[in-house]
Amino acid sequence: MAFNDFFAGEIAVELLKQLLAISRKSCLCKSSADNLISSIEELLPIIDEIKYSGVELSAVRQSQLDRFSETLRGGIELARKVLASGRWNVYKNLQLARKMEKLEKQVSRFVSGPMQAHLLADVHHMRFETMERFDRLEGRLEQRLNSMKIGAGGWVEEAVKRMEVEEEASLGIIGGVGLDLGKNNVKKMIIGRDDLNVIGIWGIGGSGKTTLANEICKDNQVRSHFNDRILFLTVSQSPDVQQLRARIWGFLTGNEAMGYTNNLFVPQGTLQCEWGSGPRTLVVLDDVWSLPVLEQLIFRIPTYKTLVVSRFKFPANVVSEVYKVELLREDESMSLFCHSAFGQTSIPPTANETLVKQIVNECKGLPLAIKVIGASLRDQPEMYWASAKKRLLRGEPICESHENKLLERMAISVEYLCKKVKECFLDLGSFPEDKKIPLDVLINMWVEIHDIDEEEAFAILVELADKNLLTLVKDARVGDSYSSFYEICVTQHDVLRDLAIHLSNSGDVNERKRLLMPRRDAELPREWERNTDQPFNAQIVSVHTGEMREMDWFRMEFPKAEVLILNFSSNEYFLPPFIDDMPKLRALIVINYGTTEAILENFSAFTNLANLRSLWLEKVWAPQLTNLIVPFKNLQKLSMVLCKVNNSFHPSVLDLPLIFPRLSELIIDHCDDLIKLPVSICEVNSLQSLSITNCHQLCEMPANLGMLKKLQILRLYACPELKTLPPSIGELIGLKYLDISQCVNLRCLPKEIGKLASLEKIDMRECSQIMSLPTQTALSNLKSLKRVICDDEVSWQWKHLEKAMPDLYVQVAEKWYSLDWLDG
Repeated sequence: MAFNDFFAGEIAVELLKQLLAISRKSCLCKSSADNLISSIEELLPIIDEIKYSGVELSAVRQSQLDRFSETLRGGIELARKVLASGRWNVYKNLQLARKMEKLEKQVSRFVSGPMQAHLLADVHHMRFETMERFDRLEGRLEQRLNSMKIGAGGWVEEAVKRMEVEEEASLGIIGGVGLDLGKNNVKKMIIGRDDLNVIGIWGIGGSGKTTLANEICKDNQVRSHFNDRILFLTVSQSPDVQQLRARIWGFLTGNEAMGYTNNLFVPQGTLQCEWGSGPRTLVVLDDVWSLPVLEQLIFRIPTYKTLVVSRFKFPANVVSEVYKVELLREDESMSLFCHSAFGQTSIPPTANETLVKQIVNECKGLPLAIKVIGASLRDQPEMYWASAKKRLLRGEPICESHENKLLERMAISVEYLCKKVKECFLDLGSFPEDKKIPLDVLINMWVEIHDIDEEEAFAILVELADKNLLTLVKDARVGDSYSSFYEICVTQHDVLRDLAIHLSNSGDVNERKRLLMPRRDAELPREWERNTDQPFNAQIVSVHTGEMREMDWFRMEFPKAEVLILNFSSNEYFLPPFIDDMPKLRALIVINYGTTEAILENFSAFTNLANLRSLWLEKVWAPQLTNLIVPFKNLQKLSMVLCKVNNSFHPSVLDLPLIFPRLSELIIDHCDDLIKLPVSICEVNSLQSLSITNCHQLCEMPANLGMLKKLQILRLYACPELKTLPPSIGELIGLKYLDISQCVNLRCLPKEIGKLASLEKIDMRECSQIMSLPTQTALSNLKSLKRVICDDEVSWQWKHLEKAMPDLYVQVAEKWYSLDWLDG
C-alpha cells in the first residue's frame, strides 16, 4: 500500500466507522472495538497534521508507517468479517474476538512506542535547529556589528538585529503549508527528474518567489544532491549578460575567479554539449525579465540544472516545467498581517476585527503587500485604519492583472509617512534595481538635501526598515569590521522600487523633483531630449547607462539639482557636460557596475562645482589631481571604493590642503594600487576621519601623521603590507577610535600610543605579529579607553589593565573570513 494513501486518512477513517458498528453490535468484540476507537481518534488529528504539512519523511519513518498502514488495512478486513459473522456461530466469533484483541495490542504498541519516539525525535530536531539558527544569528551579530560610530552605543546593532529576527519570524509564518508544499514540488523537479534541465518558479512580484528559491538552496537534501555546488545569481531588468555568463562558466569549470575578471574564454551562443557524467551543479537565476537574456544564460549540459525565478512564464521549450507560486490562503494572510501590524499571529481583543479582516481581504494574499500595509498601520489609531480601508476600497477589483494594481495599493503605505520620511523613501528609486546601496551614500545624500544630521538620517532609515519599505543588511564586502556606515548596505524589493519611481514620475518632466531612469539603457530617455528647451527643476538626477561618449550627451540645464547619481557599466565613461549647469550640486555619486575600473573623461566639468560637499567614486580610475586643479573649496567627504588611485595621490605633486581645504572625512577602500599616502595629507587640518581599508599594497603611513590634531577616527584594517605605525601617532590628541584589525604584518604598537588620552576603542584582531604590548605604565595613561578587541594571544596583557581601569572591556575576537563582497 502506498504511504500517501495512509496519510490521506482514508484507511483510519474507514476502520473507525467499522469499529463503531462493531461496538454497537458484537458483544464479544465490544471491549476491543472501544479501545481501538479511542486509539484511532487520537491518531486522526496527527494524521491530518502530517497530511497537510507537506513534509517529506525519512526512509526509516516511512517504512514504519507503511507497515502500520498495512496493519490498519488488515483491521478493516477483520472488522468486516466481525460484522458479517452470524450471532450463533460461537466458535468463529471467539476466533474473531482473539484477532480483534491482537489488533488492539498492535495499535496500542505503535501508539505508545514508535509514535512517541517520532514525536521525541521531532522535538529534538526542532530544538537543535532552532538553537543552531539563533546561535549563528547571535554570533554573526556580535562579531560583525557592535556599533555604528563613536558614541553610538549599540542602537545600530539593535536595529539590524531586529530586522533579521523580524525576517525570520515572517518566514516562519508564511513557511507553513504553502512554502513547504512549494519546496517539495520544486525539489521533486530538481532532484527527482533527470529529464528536466531547466525548471521555473513563476509568480507575481512580492509573492515569495525568491524566498522559495532561497529555501530550496538551503535545503539539506538539495545541498547534498549537488554536493554544495549551488550558484545563486540575480539577473534583474538591466543585466550585464556577459558578466553573468562568465560567472556561470567560471562556476561550471571550477575557475570561479575568471567569472569576476575575464569573459574572453566563455563559449559564445547557447552552449549545448555532451560532457558525460560531470559533477551535479545547480544555478539559480533570480528575477529574470527577458527571454533573450535567459536563453543566453542557459548552458544545456548533462548533470547541470538551472532554476529560473521570474514574474513571467517562459515557453516550455526553454523552461521545461514551472511551479506557480500561489498567493497566501485567508488564514495565512491573516497570520502574516497580524504579525506585521500587531506583533502576534492573531487579532488582539482590542482591535476592530471587522476592519482588520476588510483590510486583509484587500491585500489579496500578496505577502509583500500584506507585510508593507500591516507595518504601516502598526500602532496607529482606529480612525487611521478606517481611512486606510476607504482608500483601499476605492481601487478597482483585483483580477488577473493583480500586479498592475499593486503599486496603487502599496502607495497607501507611503502616503501616510511624514513628509521627510516619504521623501527619503522616494529617493531610493534613484538607484539601480537589485543592487546593494551603500548606506554611506544614502546618509550623505539625505544629509545634504533634507537638512538633517547623520543620526536623524539613520533613524529615518530604521523607520523605513521597520515598515518593510527597505531591508537593512550587513555588507560583508569589507570583511569583519566595525563602526562605519559604509560597511552596511540597503536593499529594496523591486516592487517597492517600482513604487518609488511610479510616485516620482508623475507630473511634467521638467518639474519633477527627481529625474530618474528606471533601468539601464544605451542612451538618455527621449522624453528628456524633447524637453531640453526648458530647464529641468529636479533636485536629484539619476542616470543609468552603459558606455557614454561626448556625442551621447545633449545639453540640459539643472538650476536646482543638488544630487547627481551616475550609474553605468563600461570601461570608459565621458562625464556629462551638463555638470557645468548644476551650480547647486552638493553630492556627486559615480558608480561603475562593470567588471573592470572605468577611465573617466571630462574632469574639466568639475570647475564649477564650488558647492560640492560629498564625492563618491566606485570602480573607476580616479582623476589625476595636480596643484593646478581648481580647489574643491567646500568638499567635506571623499570616498574612493575599488578604484585605481595611485596616479591621483602621487606624493610628489599634491598639495592636498590647497585642493581640499575643508575635507573632514576620507575613505579609501579596496584600492589595490595605493602604496603610500602623500605627505601633504598631514596638512589637511580639517580631517576628522581617515579610513584606508583593504588596501593590500599600502606599506607605510606618513611620518607626520600626528599633525592631524582634529582626527577622531583612524581605520587601517586589512592592510597586510603595513608593518609599522609612525611614532607621531601619539600626537593625535583627538583620536577616539583606532582600527588596525587584519594588518597581519604589523609588528607592534608604538609606545607613543599611551599618549592617546582621548582614545575610547581599539580594534586589533588578527594582528598575528603583535605578540606583546607597550609597558603597562604607558598603557595605563589611556584614561578614556573603554573597549579593546584583540586576539587571544595578547588578551591577557590587556586584561591586566582592567583592575586599574574598571570601565575597560577586553573582547577576544573569533576569526572570520568571507569573499561575499565579490558578489556586490
